[in-house]
Amino acid sequence: MLSFSPTRNGTPPRSPIAAALAACRGGFLAVALFSGVLTVLVLTGSLFMLQIYDRVLPSRSVPTLVALVVLVAALYSFQGVLDAIRGRMLVRVGAALDKEAGGHTYEAVVQLPLRTRSDSDGLQPVRDLDQLRSFLSSTGPTALFDLPWIPLYLGLCFIFHVWIGVTALVGASLLVALTLLTEALTRAPARTAVGFGASRLALAGASRRNAEVLQAMGMAGRLAARWTEVNGRYVGAHQQASDVAVGLGAATRALRMMLQSAVLAVGAYLVIHQEATAGIIIASSILMTRALAPVELAVANWKSFIAARESRRRLSDLLTAFGHQEAAMPLPPPNESFSVETISVVPPGLHKPVVADVTFQLRSGQGLGIIGPSASGKSSLARALVGIWRPARGKIRLDGAALEQWVPEELGRHIGYLPQDVELFDGTVAENIARFEPEPDSQAIIAAARAAGVHELILRLPDGYGSKIGESGMALSAGQRQRIALARALYGDPFLVVLDEPNANLDAEGEEALTQAILAVRQHGGIVIVVAHRRGALVGVDQVLAMANGQACAFGPKQEVLRKVLQPARPNLRPIVAAGAERTAS
Repeated sequence: MLSFSPTRNGTPPRSPIAAALAACRGGFLAVALFSGVLTVLVLTGSLFMLQIYDRVLPSRSVPTLVALVVLVAALYSFQGVLDAIRGRMLVRVGAALDKEAGGHTYEAVVQLPLRTRSDSDGLQPVRDLDQLRSFLSSTGPTALFDLPWIPLYLGLCFIFHVWIGVTALVGASLLVALTLLTEALTRAPARTAVGFGASRLALAGASRRNAEVLQAMGMAGRLAARWTEVNGRYVGAHQQASDVAVGLGAATRALRMMLQSAVLAVGAYLVIHQEATAGIIIASSILMTRALAPVELAVANWKSFIAARESRRRLSDLLTAFGHQEAAMPLPPPNESFSVETISVVPPGLHKPVVADVTFQLRSGQGLGIIGPSASGKSSLARALVGIWRPARGKIRLDGAALEQWVPEELGRHIGYLPQDVELFDGTVAENIARFEPEPDSQAIIAAARAAGVHELILRLPDGYGSKIGESGMALSAGQRQRIALARALYGDPFLVVLDEPNANLDAEGEEALTQAILAVRQHGGIVIVVAHRRGALVGVDQVLAMANGQACAFGPKQEVLRKVLQPARPNLRPIVAAGAERTAS
């Protein structure tokens, strides 16, 4: 599991992306070797042309021509095979990178909203990995591997004649200058385009999730106008980067053709003065084309290169910042106590605590209800209790061990959590209840469903426990989703069960099932914590924690605390409890 773990001995942690690329070093070396061989083989055309003009035509030797044709055909065939192998190797290097870094990227996507606040859809790391893999599998890297061989072609041009070499050198220098200019002018707009692109996708995703609200309340037009504005900024930044790249790419192509003609002109001048042969003119022209081809290809792929480089930077920064948590020693299952020691909670992306100095302790078999007005810190406290948010101060302990001392996967087995906003995953009812265990216990699934009072409801679904519920459980009603999520929280008989507004979408039958589930957890020796606005959710608990303004105002036996908070001297808590009583009565 990823976490913001400090570096050891002051040494910066190594990014998983850097480690993955280092693991692919053998593949890169093989591609570089193949590029070198291909660079030599590419000279086949130039040498063939030189031999035709300087040897075959003057001698009119057909056997020489046939021998050259056979040799050239074999060399071209070998070149094609090597080129295909090089391309396939690059595809596999990209796949190897994805295999090495894909798991880390997924963990970062899952953990990112728990560590920081972001306006994007949170999927940028996945897109960055896709961009990096796509670039490695494209023709872009081949251009980079071919660039170091340009001096070889220039050296051959100098061997033909110094002025041919000077012409080729000046042309190559101009193309390299254009490449560097492309890099300088496209970097800023490319980064800007990525930022606007993330905002655009986040707005589109939010609009899709809230399509019913937009339609019912006439907000579609206004959100469309906002999306058009953000999309316009994205298109503008993208257009700016594209204009620079396309313009300089066109200039590069025009310059290359001019230089090819210049080499022909210089060669013709040298032939006129009997300083070179006709074959050298043609061979020099072909060599010039080949010498400048990597530069032109690099410019053509520069947008992809910039995008891949930015993706690598973002991924490296993200995964390095998260780091890896050292493997903790497995601890025995908790069965005695749960304690909160003067914790303060700061939500991701904020600096001010929303929960301050909360302390309480529960023993096996106890149930706690957390009450208080809206924005009093109840849900933030619940997130901290199950380890979603780490306390800024203080400790949360299970049987004396702080939550961070537990192996995350093992800790999850001992915790059941029902969030305020229920989310189910695309899959079957059974898979969701079993928390997508690879080999779940069917009896444990049914036991959890019975404990949540949802077994009979599931059997009435078209395929029972095998019913597909769709993305986010859209095939179910809000009440059904909440009760199946309750069964998921109870799966495996966890020691600590935290329920945040568990009766928000329940009818009277559902509330009765909820109460029975809470009592069953307590009877089995577990601990239940219920965040509640409605008093009906407190029936099964024996302790109450009252909160206001992020602080604990009262803690103790249920009836005693409720009498305190209902007193006229405590008007800040009276309305929420009284309102809960009125809702229950109605």
